[in-house]
Amino acid sequence: QVLLVESGGGLVQAGGSLRLSCAATGIWFSVRVMGWYRQATGKQRELVASISSGGDTNYADSVKGRFTISRDNAKNMVYLQMNSLKPEDTAVYYCNGVPLTTTLDKYWGQGTQVTVSS
Repeated sequence: QVLLVESGGGLVQAGGSLRLSCAATGIWFSVRVMGWYRQATGKQRELVASISSGGDTNYADSVKGRFTISRDNAKNMVYLQMNSLKPEDTAVYYCNGVPLTTTLDKYWGQGTQVTVSS
């Protein structure tokens, strides 16, 4: 069974930083591309960063240069370091596999709320 648990969100002022963590089980973690997604109120969920099992990373243009994704395969953990946060980064952040298969789409965690005040 897939279990995804996100943590580390909070309220921060613009320009601040947060580090998100995701604990993943039952997802063939060591061989899977993992990603961080976010969903702002009234908007569709979007992929903001992904990382392959070997450490290759990709970022959405909106976060490039500010966010850094990393993983610890031994601990089945994925992290998202977010710097220079902007109010438009406010959203609930989730981790999951990439690409988002029909199966994985059934196993979203509770997410972690990030709120950036101006």
